[in-house]
Amino acid sequence: MQTGDFPLGEIAVRFGLGLRGDPDLGVSHVATLAGAGAGAVSFLANRRYRRQLARTGATAVVLTAEDAADCPVAALIDPNPYLAYARIATLLHPPPAAAPGVHPGAIVAPDARIPRSASVGPLAIVEAGVELGERVSIGPGAVVERGARLGDDTRVLARAVVCAGVVVGARCLIHPGAVIGADGFGFAHDGAAWAKVPQLGTVRIGDDVEIGANTTIDRGAIDDTVIEDGVKLDNQIQVAHNVRIGAHTAIAACTGISGSTTIGRRCMIGGMVGFAGHLTVADDVVITGFSLVSASIRAPGSYSAGIPVVATREWRRTVARLRRLEGSARSGPAGTMPTAGDDNTRDDR
Repeated sequence: MQTGDFPLGEIAVRFGLGLRGDPDLGVSHVATLAGAGAGAVSFLANRRYRRQLARTGATAVVLTAEDAADCPVAALIDPNPYLAYARIATLLHPPPAAAPGVHPGAIVAPDARIPRSASVGPLAIVEAGVELGERVSIGPGAVVERGARLGDDTRVLARAVVCAGVVVGARCLIHPGAVIGADGFGFAHDGAAWAKVPQLGTVRIGDDVEIGANTTIDRGAIDDTVIEDGVKLDNQIQVAHNVRIGAHTAIAACTGISGSTTIGRRCMIGGMVGFAGHLTVADDVVITGFSLVSASIRAPGSYSAGIPVVATREWRRTVARLRRLEGSARSGPAGTMPTAGDDNTRDDR
């Protein structure tokens, strides 16, 4: 083996995988089935890529027992190859460790609690009353405002902002440009203009949460916005004030969640989903991309909304049909307009 390689036998034992092949073979990096060479480990989780298996140059492939029979190289066997691959990739490609200490270009308040194991990068700002846990890393240009608290091993990457009073748990990852704890969108209308409603809550984030680049999580109006343990948020998501997201829920990019929405545990939300406010989503719900959630979802299951893309001419014909249906509904039987006594005009339905 080359320096830095991990033997397949060690990997199999560490992650509880089956192994078919030489346990002394070493791997040092991951690669795709088509692009892998010596020393690489790849995976097969989607059967659409099965034809690439026979030609792969990888040293080992992570796959199911069913697919292992056709694997021409060493096989690491698991019923969930993608999960096993993720663990192996984390072992082979750990994130670079930040050097402990405060960069001379950082601005740190005298009363901020910064342990010796923590790292504060150049041009970062750490304000008064901040508490950082052990091995916390604050990236270049990031801002941690007054009174915020970050748990052990949490990383705040470049130019992210953790606003005043926000509480972040252990082992969290906040990607560049994310803003945690900005004011919620709270305004009262007097008939002519808008008066700002003070946003007095904060954001509380559990352990092992990942927040994508340029995602925004607003502070609560009175009570707090809450992100529970293990939640994974993609890039450019908007989480409004007083939202609660249950543990181990994953949400894809560009989703918008209106205020006071509660999303349950272990949910999977596709990209560009929109949530109306003041509704509840049960645990173990899947919502496919581009859906609009305008009412509470009370039972686990998979939910969808929206129309998949079609040719423009077909879309125009569909819209024309919908308009004709709407016109028929309004005109009533035989093209007559409804009268005040018709059921579809009654106010007490």
